Amino acid sequence: MGIYHGNDLRKITGGLKGRTAKKKRKALTGGYPILTTIGQKNEIKVVKATGETYKAKVKQAMEVNVYIPKEKKTVKTKITKFIDNPSNKDLARRGIITKGAIVQTEIGKAVITSRPGQDGVLNAVLVEQK
Repeated sequence: MGIYHGNDLRKITGGLKGRTAKKKRKALTGGYPILTTIGQKNEIKVVKATGETYKAKVKQAMEVNVYIPKEKKTVKTKITKFIDNPSNKDLARRGIITKGAIVQTEIGKAVITSRPGQDGVLNAVLVEQK
């Protein structure tokens, strides 16, 4: 089941607006968002996208690629704890990882820089080292 992302072709008064020949099209459907959480394994869902392309969406993550600015290198480490998600109070309460979320890793505190529901990978930048 998908979500329709197009115009409903109705005015506030109830009459039709725009081109009345226009219909709902497959290209205007969407899907429910994948809410990435910390899990016991890395779980990725591959979804068909527009124009014979695919999107990889992270459902559960236990590892993150952390960039260390001082050393100018990237290290793959385990996520030990979810700390905060400043973008949304509800997502923070539920422990959902999005871009901008703060997680505790084995090497320190990191901020997520990728979009796990769209990119299929978790990247982060180290903010506070242990």
